Amino acid sequence: MAINLNKDEGIFRNELIFTADAKVNNIDSTLVNLFMLLKHNGVRPKQRTRRGENVFIELGKLKNIFQKLEEEGDLSGFSENPEAVELWLRTNLTNLVNRGNSEKEKVSSLRPIHLESYRVRNAPNTRDYYSADQIYLMLSQKPAVKNELKNFLMEGWDATQSQFLNGNNLDVDSLGILHLIKNMNPGFLESSSELNKIRPIIMEQAELYCDDVHKLLVYKNEIPRNVLIDYLKTITSFHLSLYVNKVIYFLPKMIESGSFTIEKDWNIVVDVTDNFESKISSIAIEDAAKNYNALYNYIKSTFQINSVITRYKLDKTDSDSLIQALKILEERNESFDLKFETHWDYIFGNFDAEDKDLVSEMVKYESTYFDRYVELLMKIKGPYQLKYYPQFMDSIAQKNNERGYLAQGRSKKHPRRYVLGTRLLETLVQIQVLHLENDHFVTKSLSIEELTQNLRERYGLIINGLNEERFSNADVNTILAFKENVEAFKYKLRQIGFYNDLSDAYILQKVRPRYQMD
Repeated sequence: MAINLNKDEGIFRNELIFTADAKVNNIDSTLVNLFMLLKHNGVRPKQRTRRGENVFIELGKLKNIFQKLEEEGDLSGFSENPEAVELWLRTNLTNLVNRGNSEKEKVSSLRPIHLESYRVRNAPNTRDYYSADQIYLMLSQKPAVKNELKNFLMEGWDATQSQFLNGNNLDVDSLGILHLIKNMNPGFLESSSELNKIRPIIMEQAELYCDDVHKLLVYKNEIPRNVLIDYLKTITSFHLSLYVNKVIYFLPKMIESGSFTIEKDWNIVVDVTDNFESKISSIAIEDAAKNYNALYNYIKSTFQINSVITRYKLDKTDSDSLIQALKILEERNESFDLKFETHWDYIFGNFDAEDKDLVSEMVKYESTYFDRYVELLMKIKGPYQLKYYPQFMDSIAQKNNERGYLAQGRSKKHPRRYVLGTRLLETLVQIQVLHLENDHFVTKSLSIEELTQNLRERYGLIINGLNEERFSNADVNTILAFKENVEAFKYKLRQIGFYNDLSDAYILQKVRPRYQMD
């Protein structure tokens, strides 16, 4: 028999811990909503409804806009090339859900190429489940970087006059998007937001993301805009995934210590061989299993914090409340037990006799009323999170995608393992070859050892683990596995054009920058 709780009991999502819901996430939808948050300073404006008008955006409406622009003399060639324009719209300018299905295919939004892209979207098809809020919070740790990103995304457009800036050098896709939105006024209603009072609980990870965004923007005059946008998309998804993995791993430890200040010892072995049967794969599989198996304790820890915040009536929109909650959980004084005893009696008293027997069976091993309450939440609300959180983690880690660092085969013989997608590696290398000298960035070559060490120190990605403490007693098979992994890493770098070891001279075997900056 299902046991029903009040709808306010057991709400899991807590912006103070992590803003996103456990739903499969599309990084393009996340970026579209992030652009909206950047434009409105952390607020999600509500779109004004219009009576008697179909506000759902379809490809036909967008083509009509181009046709009208041609009639007004703003562009030419539409009438002569309608098929080419539709192909351009479908592939370069719009995101589609159910792409290729003639019956179900719909426009979700314009592609996240320019800051104004969010203005043309079908909100039900562009849901990000609050993942953009987390990225906004991370960017807010370095306001200068957030503004730098916002200015880059806004290039070539005067938002106050809704017109192009003179002398803009935008790519054709950005120009196409701006032509589509320049005469559009979707009508937004401002809404309240408390995002700007929240701080990420893993500050180091948020600052690291800001640093990477800043470094990528150093290339804005060297790299084509669409390529740089793709790098930003890749690094954003990567950091969002790293962040949630670390929150899952660290939150139970924070509760145990009663503080955010704990040893940040998260790391993973990545298999770069692209071979499910590689020697290193078993270690990468173990690390993935360890992180996904940590979900139970993370979900329980979140329910513990949420329960304290609710019962003590702490501000759910202020990060200081999280500090208070950790302190309360650590101390657990007499008033703590009394508060949860009273609440337990109230909840338990509302169950009928049959439900009371079932609930008593569920919590029979818990000695305190607080632990009984949390266990009840875990039994009733926990299964949903345990089912859908892995899907959410898979989606933001870009599973089986060249932008990601997670792979899984269709067979049970090939479970999840950490990898390093080619496009992700390319993005990371572009960042690693930048060095700060005398207040400006220059590009420098790196040895393979320097690159692998940088990836380990900055992101916790282990390619050669023979210097790691946990592999200090490695057997022959483990040594051979890491050797194979390093050789595969070199091969992958050759594939993307960063590494050349034709010379036998070790000093010449370097990872070299693709774009030179002096």
